Amino acid sequence: MSNNNKTKFIEKSSIHITNINRALKNIKLEVMADFIHSDQVSITIVTNKITSSLNLQTIEKYIKNANYIEADEVKVSCLPQFKSYLKIIGVPYLVENTNTPIITDSVKVVIKSNQIFNNIIIASKLCIIKVSPKSDMVII
Repeated sequence: MSNNNKTKFIEKSSIHITNINRALKNIKLEVMADFIHSDQVSITIVTNKITSSLNLQTIEKYIKNANYIEADEVKVSCLPQFKSYLKIIGVPYLVENTNTPIITDSVKVVIKSNQIFNNIIIASKLCIIKVSPKSDMVII
């Protein structure tokens, strides 16, 4: 996007945020745009939740249809990519009321059923580590 068009877009950022949010709400999405940030190379639209490809397509469509933006100028739209690690500490080693050690499948079921982990994808194999040979606790 050229600097002139980027400047015009940023000058009317509050109007663009309102219109983007309206477009997202019209297709019943829960994500909302918070603000627009500009740097030397691009503009970034910050949202209140992690966006999906449908959210991205809706925002990109709005930007491409803006009066002073040519669709060819919107080169690449992308979602941020990042990794984070989760360590769960203090989990009992044995399944309740049994002598069976906890297995990764049991942990996955608990994670999927807990709303704290909505929209979280486990990218690698879970690892269960016993804290010490005499301990009845594990770290996942």
